[in-house]
Amino acid sequence: MKKSITTLSLIVIALGNAIGQTNPAITQWLQNTTGITGRHYIAGNSTPIVDAVLANVQTVRYSDNFVYVSTNGIPSYITGPFQDGNPSLATSQNAIYKISLNPTRNTGTPRNTTGGNIGIFINGVSLFDYRDGVSWSVSSAAEGGGPIRNVRGDGVWNRDAIPAERAGFDCAKAHPAMGNYHHHQNPSAFNLDLTVLSTVCNTYPADGLYVINTSQHSPLIGFTYDGFPIYGAYGHRNADGTGGITRIKSSYQLRNITTRNTYANGTSVAAGPPINATYPLGRYREDYEYIAHPNEPDYLDEHNGRFCITPEYPNGTYCYFTTVDANHNSAYPYVVGPTFYGTVTGAKVANVTETVTTYNPSLSVKENDASFDLSIYPNPASEFISIQSKSVEAFNREVELINEKGQVVSKGTILQGSTLCILETDAIYNGVYFVKVSHKKQTKSFKVVISH
Repeated sequence: MKKSITTLSLIVIALGNAIGQTNPAITQWLQNTTGITGRHYIAGNSTPIVDAVLANVQTVRYSDNFVYVSTNGIPSYITGPFQDGNPSLATSQNAIYKISLNPTRNTGTPRNTTGGNIGIFINGVSLFDYRDGVSWSVSSAAEGGGPIRNVRGDGVWNRDAIPAERAGFDCAKAHPAMGNYHHHQNPSAFNLDLTVLSTVCNTYPADGLYVINTSQHSPLIGFTYDGFPIYGAYGHRNADGTGGITRIKSSYQLRNITTRNTYANGTSVAAGPPINATYPLGRYREDYEYIAHPNEPDYLDEHNGRFCITPEYPNGTYCYFTTVDANHNSAYPYVVGPTFYGTVTGAKVANVTETVTTYNPSLSVKENDASFDLSIYPNPASEFISIQSKSVEAFNREVELINEKGQVVSKGTILQGSTLCILETDAIYNGVYFVKVSHKKQTKSFKVVISH
């Protein structure tokens, strides 16, 4: 009898764990099951340096109320270089992030986002809001704060990191702050935008966390400190999951002003810098205003989110979107902000102080033909061929370049947590070749031409 009771207890526990593990805040993290480490470029060298730090997420543990994500904060895509004088490299954070499994709406005064971490992407990389710590100083008639040490800003006109620090972002649109590598914006590589604002990818190619696909709902790519999920730039037009796939739009727009002496709500404030080529509209957070779009469901609320049905939440949830404009360039407020929708309970913690269960990532890894939704470019190719997956790979996917005799002439890998493999072809003879992409029993081939 004791044996039967024990067996029954184990079954009940297993069922409870299985039910708990259906929560996307537990199952959707990109855990490192291949031992992949980080890589980085340094300026002047287009060959990446392999680091000794494990990439992506190391462990996921959960209780009834929280998930604890352990990560070094290093992505599997190549980081750097940061060409605006930033002396930092992406370094291990050895961090534990605590995120609510039961997020709730904040019904009181909305809480402002802050500088530093306000969430975490599924690969363990930090999310920051729009700011870079710099603001206008009236007394100095200059910007100060943040990396500008000799001037202290007033905190009235706060600089937007996305236009101001673009020269220092790497190909994945991110950079480090004292080693803490982070995204302020949609984590898709610059060279994948319809209008390319930075040429850093030309010399230092990398990918980002995902690739925008205008015909598919964008993936779940992270969670904020209020516990609600973050999606990419595209979703269903209507909150009920109908209306087709469309770009989900920010409801913020640039104000129609010629001087900076009031906020959007009419409050008079200390004058900011003149609006000119040096300090154009959009350089400061206060240059924007929120305009509600009650009859247009593909526009977001003042927090940059909405309640809607998504692939991971068929019954609906509140979620944020990484907003972009029609050219796929990042659009304010980028991810979250300027206030949170929910009650903020998440944080970076020193240790786990409650009883938790460790999640087994093999439970969520499934073979899926969607992973073969690839772009092969350029074709014809001369110096290199890029093989770009439109979804983040949950495992390593092998890539081979094969000639017409069936001989493998080059090999590469789309690494776990990445979307990109680049094969150099400058030393390969002209002709017709085949790119073969495979994982276990899944294989797909693409015809390419090499022409120097």
